[in-house]
Amino acid sequence: MSTYEKIVTLFDTADHAQAAETNLQHAGFHDDEISIVSGKDLPTSDTALREPGLWHRLFGGDIEQHEATVYAKAVESGGVVLTLRAAKEDVPKAMAILNQHNLVDVKDRAVDTGVISKESAATIAAPAAAAVAAAAALPARPVTSDLGKDQVLRLAEEHLEVGKRLVEQGTTRIRRFITEKPVEENVTLHEEHAEVVRRAVSDPNYVKDIDWSDSTIEVLETAEEAVVSKSSRIAEEVVVGKTGSDHVETVHDTVRRQQVEVERVPANKK
Repeated sequence: MSTYEKIVTLFDTADHAQAAETNLQHAGFHDDEISIVSGKDLPTSDTALREPGLWHRLFGGDIEQHEATVYAKAVESGGVVLTLRAAKEDVPKAMAILNQHNLVDVKDRAVDTGVISKESAATIAAPAAAAVAAAAALPARPVTSDLGKDQVLRLAEEHLEVGKRLVEQGTTRIRRFITEKPVEENVTLHEEHAEVVRRAVSDPNYVKDIDWSDSTIEVLETAEEAVVSKSSRIAEEVVVGKTGSDHVETVHDTVRRQQVEVERVPANKK
């Protein structure tokens, strides 16, 4: 049966917390196990926000005064607290995701804002540091069953989380404009003009038809000329749209995994 741990993290902005929540969900952590607490969910009193008891009731565990003060200041300036209930074996995986989203280091923030001094911060870290130093000073020896309980060595591994984002790759511009080109067309034009022909008359019978009165003959002359007109029609149409396509891209990276090596060391015989 799995045991569960509650992870409490602080972010300066809701955007960072929401991005972390999205990646946690993609990694398989259930929505019901994730909670985001902002200033609107908490008392408006500055004194109440700086009380460790408030944060203890929200998250459980021991909350120091400097931690409560850092939480309060961050929330007052728009920060949020994200909590995650995760199975014990999934904690390294969850922390690997959360650490990618600008987590606030509460102790460092307390020092930077003057809530505690560097000396006090060193005191807070002293027990852990002393334990590490003491462990390093002990000689290496095989683990024996007379310790009274099992010794657990945790092995961590990294998982590659590949997401997607939309990037601009340029713009296609379609512009309509006018061009001109010379054209020519042949057309046949007809003209009519008066033609005057003078010819001699020798027939004596025309004598009796002599008319001595003045007379005028008018002949209308015509000529065709080219008349140019233009008509318009739609020659073609250009349809502008977008088409999508998918492709598979292989992302190459490296992930780390801790391995364990078992070496049997025989006891020294005297």
